[in-house]
Amino acid sequence: MKSSGLLRATLTLLAGSALAQLLPLLLGPWLTRIYTPTEFGQFGFMWALASILAVVGCARYEFALPMETQDSKAAVLLALCARVLVCVLGVAVLLSLVLWRWQDLALAWGLPLAVLAAALTQALTLWSTRAQRFQALAVARVLQYGGGAVLQLLLGLAGVGVAGLLLGPVLAGLLAVVLLARPAPLGGWVALWRAPRPELKAMASKHRDFPLLNTPHAFAGALQDSLAMVLIAAWSGDASAGYWALALRYLKAPASLVGGALSQVLYPRLVQCQGNAAESLRLVRQCMALLMLLALPMMAGLMLWGPALFAAVFGERWQDAGELARALAPYIALHFVASPLSVAMMAWGAQAWGLRLALVGQLMFVLGLAAGLALGGLIGAAWGVSAAMLAYFAYFFWALANWHSFPAPQSLAPNESRN
Repeated sequence: MKSSGLLRATLTLLAGSALAQLLPLLLGPWLTRIYTPTEFGQFGFMWALASILAVVGCARYEFALPMETQDSKAAVLLALCARVLVCVLGVAVLLSLVLWRWQDLALAWGLPLAVLAAALTQALTLWSTRAQRFQALAVARVLQYGGGAVLQLLLGLAGVGVAGLLLGPVLAGLLAVVLLARPAPLGGWVALWRAPRPELKAMASKHRDFPLLNTPHAFAGALQDSLAMVLIAAWSGDASAGYWALALRYLKAPASLVGGALSQVLYPRLVQCQGNAAESLRLVRQCMALLMLLALPMMAGLMLWGPALFAAVFGERWQDAGELARALAPYIALHFVASPLSVAMMAWGAQAWGLRLALVGQLMFVLGLAAGLALGGLIGAAWGVSAAMLAYFAYFFWALANWHSFPAPQSLAPNESRN
C-alpha cells in the first residue's frame, strides 16, 4: 500500500510537471527570437543572484515542516519562517540599491520581488507537502513554470524588453503562492505574527540543524551558479553567459520539475520510515534506478543531436548553446539523478555529511569550469564541469545506496485536526 501511495502521489506531481515543462519548451523558440543572448545573460545573472537569497529565504526552516505532526507546532514553525523571510527581504532591498547605484544594473529593481516570489513558493510548497495536497502542488508547478514562460512571451511581445524575462517568473510564482496558501495555519495567517517569542525560540533551537547545516549547503549551491555566470561573463562576455543561461535553463528543467515532484513525495515518506532502515534504503535505491533509466537516454540524445536540436528549435544564433548542451550532457544526467535524492540527507539526519560533501563538489565544479575556460573557452568550460563532477556524483550515489547511519525513530504525537 505504501509503494502504491508513493507511486500515485508521484504520478500526480509528474503529470503537473510534464505540463509545466511542456509549456516553456514549446514557447522557447519564440522567446529566443524575442530576447537576445545578451538579454538572457543579464536575466540569468539577476535570477542567479535572487536564487542565492531565495534559497535561504527562510533559513531552510521550511524543510522541517513535514516533520512537525502537530498543527499548532507547525504554525509556530511557519511563523518563524515568515520572520526570517522579512529579514532576508531587507537584505535584498539593500543589495538592489547597491547594484542600481554603483553597478548600474537595469534589472536591480526586480531583485526583492524575485526573492519574495521564489522564497514564498518554496516555503508554501513544503507547507502543502506536509498537508499532502499533491494535486495543488501539481497545478502550482504548471502556474510557476508554464505560466512564467507564457508571461515572458506576452511581456516580450508587448515590448517590455529584458524586464519581461524577470517579471514573467516573478508574477507566475506569486500566483502559485496564492494557490498553495491553503490550508491556513492553525489560528489563520494573521496569527503567524502573534506567535509568542519563547515558542519561536524553542522551535528555532529544535530545528537548528537546518540553518546551521542545510543553509550553508543550499547557499553554496546557489552561489556556484552565480559564480559560473560571473566567470563566463568576465571571460567571454554577456552573450556567452546568455548561451550558458539558456542551455542550463532548459537542460535542468527535467531535474527541477520531474525530480522535484519525486522529492516532494519521497521526503515525507522517508521521514515516516524512521526506524525502518531497510524500507528507507529500498525507497532510495528504487528511485535512483528509475532516475538513471530516464537520465541515460536524455544524455545520449544531447550528445548526438544537441547542436542541431538547439539550432532548429531556438534559431541559428543559438547553435552555440547546443554545443554547450552536448558538453554538459554527462553533468546534466548526473544532476538529474542526484537532485531529488538529496532530501535523504535531511530525513536521515546527515546534513553535516551532506554539507561537507557539497562543498567539495562545488569546489570541483568551479575548478572544472575555470580550467575548461582557460584551456578551451566556453565549450571547454562545459566539458570541464562534466569531467569534474563525474567522480563526485559517483561517490554520492554509492554512499546513499549503502547508507547505514540512520536516526532513531521519533516519538510522534497524534495529529491535531487540520484546518
